Amino acid sequence: MLSPKTIEIVKSTAPVLEVKGTEITRYFYEKMFERHPELLNIFNHANQKKGRQQTALANTVYAAAKHIDQLELLLPAVKQIAHKHRSLGIKPEHYPIVGEHLLLAIKEVLGDAATDEIINAWGEAYGVIAKVFIEIEEGMYAEAEAEENGWRGFKEFKVIKKVKESSKITSFYFQPTDGGGVPTYLPGQYISIRLSIPGEENLHNRQYSLSTAPGKDYFRISVKKEDDNQPEGKVSTYLHDHVELGDVIEISAPAGDFTLDIAEPSNVTLISGGVGITPLFAMLEGIAEANPSRKVTFIHGSKNEEVLAFHEQVEKCIEKLENGESYLYLDKETTAPCYHKGYMAAENLAPIVDKDSQFYICGPAPFMTNVIKSLMKIGIKEEQIHYEFFGPAMKLEVAEAVEV
Repeated sequence: MLSPKTIEIVKSTAPVLEVKGTEITRYFYEKMFERHPELLNIFNHANQKKGRQQTALANTVYAAAKHIDQLELLLPAVKQIAHKHRSLGIKPEHYPIVGEHLLLAIKEVLGDAATDEIINAWGEAYGVIAKVFIEIEEGMYAEAEAEENGWRGFKEFKVIKKVKESSKITSFYFQPTDGGGVPTYLPGQYISIRLSIPGEENLHNRQYSLSTAPGKDYFRISVKKEDDNQPEGKVSTYLHDHVELGDVIEISAPAGDFTLDIAEPSNVTLISGGVGITPLFAMLEGIAEANPSRKVTFIHGSKNEEVLAFHEQVEKCIEKLENGESYLYLDKETTAPCYHKGYMAAENLAPIVDKDSQFYICGPAPFMTNVIKSLMKIGIKEEQIHYEFFGPAMKLEVAEAVEV
C-alpha cells in the first residue's frame, strides 16, 4: 500500500504530466531503446514511428497519477494493456528496465521541478503498479497455457492456405507445426505474429484479429496491405508479397478483451469500416453457427467494391440467422448497389439501428469517432457501445452528443 504522503505527491504531478506526458514518454522510449536495443524485438516499430505508443503511455501515466488513490478505476485499462503485453511476450524482468527509464525521463524533462521527493514517490508508485501488471499478466500466461492445445509465449505455425479476399486484403490460415490443434478463443480476440524479415536487424511483431469464428482446426487472420509508405506497411507488405504456403511463422496464443459472448440472447449491432471487419465477422459467423435465433444487425463501410472483403460470407451468415440484417455503405463515387453512398451519419443510421442492442465497432479511429458520435446523437447510450483499436489504445475524441 502507498502511504498518504506518496499518494499526495504523485497526484500533485498530474497537471504537469497532462501537459508534458508525451514529451516524457518520447524521451523514455528513446533512452530505453538506446540502452536496451534487444527490446526492439518486442515493441511495434510502426507505432513508435507514428507516435502512437508514446501517446498511449503518456495517457496511462497521467491516468495513474490522477487516480493513484483509486487504482481500481484503472483496472479495465490495465487488463486491456495486459492482454497486449501477454500477446507480445512482456516478462517480469522487463518492468525494472521500464521503471528505471521512466523515472529518468521524468527527471530529464521536468528538470529541477522533479525533486528527489517526487522521483522517490513515483518510484514507489511505479513499483505498486508494476506488481499489479505482473500478477495480472502471469494469470493470463497461465490461463493461455492451461487451455487445451494452449501454450505460453510464441509457438511455430505453418501457413496452410492463402486467400485473396479483395484487392487489398488477404487471409492467411495457420496450423501448428507440431501437428497439434489450436485452442478455442472468443470472437474478437487477436494473435501476435513475430516475423524475421530479411535485411531487418530486429524482429517485427504485429497483432491481427482472428477473422473467423472459433471451433476450427486453424487460425485465420486477414491482413490489409499497407503499401503506401506507411510505417506499418513493412509487415503487411511482407506477408502479402513473400509469405507462402508452408512458411513457418511464430504466433502467440489468442488475447484481447474486445469480445462477444456468442451464447448471449441480447440483440447486437456490429459496425465496421474497412479491414475493421475482421473481428466483427468472427462475431457474426460465431453467432450464425451457434446462436442463429439471436437478432443481429451487421453494418459495414468500404471505399468501393474492389477493396470490399467478406461481402458474400457476410450474406451467407445473415441467411443463417432467423433475425439478421446487413447494410453496406460505399463511397459516393462507386456504382455498386448498397444501402447508402457516403459516410455513416445519424440521419442514415437512425432508420436501421436497433436502439436496444449492444454495439460493437471496429475500424480506423476517425471512422469510429464519427460512428460513435452519430450513435449518441440518435440516443444510443455510452454503456451500449464497445470498440476496438488496431494498435495501442488511444482515447477517441467523442464530444458530448446533442439531439438532431
